[in-house]
Amino acid sequence: MTVETVETGGAPPRSGSSPRAGWQLLTAGVLTAVVGFASSFPVVLQGLDAVGASPAQAASGLLALCLAQGGIGLWLSLRTRMPISIAWSTPGAALLIATGAPGGGFPDAVGAFLASSVLMVAAGFWKPFGRAVAAIPPALASAMLAGVLLDLCLAPMRAVAAMPMLALPILVVWAVALRFARLYAVPVAVAVTAAIILLATPVPEGALAQPWPQPVLVVPTFSVDAMVGIALPLFIVTMASQNVPGLAVLHANGYRPPIGPLFVSTGMASAAGAWFGGHAVNLAAITAALCAGPEAHPDPSRRYLAAAVSAAAYLVLALFAGFAAAFIAASPPLLIQAVAGLALLGSLGGALTSALAREEERLPAILTFVTTASGLSFFGIGAAFWGLVAGALLMVLLRLPGRRA
Repeated sequence: MTVETVETGGAPPRSGSSPRAGWQLLTAGVLTAVVGFASSFPVVLQGLDAVGASPAQAASGLLALCLAQGGIGLWLSLRTRMPISIAWSTPGAALLIATGAPGGGFPDAVGAFLASSVLMVAAGFWKPFGRAVAAIPPALASAMLAGVLLDLCLAPMRAVAAMPMLALPILVVWAVALRFARLYAVPVAVAVTAAIILLATPVPEGALAQPWPQPVLVVPTFSVDAMVGIALPLFIVTMASQNVPGLAVLHANGYRPPIGPLFVSTGMASAAGAWFGGHAVNLAAITAALCAGPEAHPDPSRRYLAAAVSAAAYLVLALFAGFAAAFIAASPPLLIQAVAGLALLGSLGGALTSALAREEERLPAILTFVTTASGLSFFGIGAAFWGLVAGALLMVLLRLPGRRA
């Protein structure tokens, strides 16, 4: 795999080799995995159940996804030395819920998962697609990133409104640490959040009864209705709602990885996980900013270590998937989202600054931002993709030759 140079916008990277900066890397990586897992694993389990998986097969699918994204994420981040975060396809899981079980049951669905993975690999070898993604204007990429981040960055205030006695201490500690020890602000907030969750959340009864994962091999079958109804939509939704925003996160933070190998790698990892019930893994979108942004480390060339920590944390979650799922499911999810929102405020500010920097691109960027933040969805494809389309169309329209009023 060819490794491209990390761009830093002309600013020299800061050294940041202190223990505090190292603690940032560890915290950002663990937080990325915990937020990614806790915020969407119920959707994954429900999606697998909807296409015919038994409870054991659905749990095996969750295990396979954790192993796939942890393994491929660790390899990609260490090999490219870029903060490449991998996640399961949450929009894909939502698509499965809406689609329902194919005629041949879960084996047909697994066959569709494999077919979708093959399409992903093929996309990695198709260079025109990679060039098209790389040509996305930086202002629009930053605006889309800001729109993706906005909802999560609102979580701290939502948490204060919903559970002030639990959320206010997190916010106050973060603000005080930001004033006196900026690098410690997010790690301290994470520690306080963990303590609150441990005090407020009893370990569910029976969570330790089966601590080790139980993979279940599923022999795939192939049918036309599953190919048309699951495989093709799953590929499109994953590409449009996960991979494109994930690349935008990397680009907005100055990283330009080789696109083709990323799609080939995630496609192959998805194919491996499909045999055990996993539907798809892809580039992370929202949580990717935790590892790629300045909150992870002041030196852009060292942020890949945060992504590596995140991948390793997913491997740990895979080993204890049953207990982790039971414990986090019993935790207040808004608190986890709140601390993630605090961690991403800096990334949101940077994305907005970049998006609005050039006056001639400002309105297309704003359109991209509000469309992405709106959450609209057409044809099962999420708002991030449509935000990029809307901004690009307006940018092309404004650049057409002719008289302007």
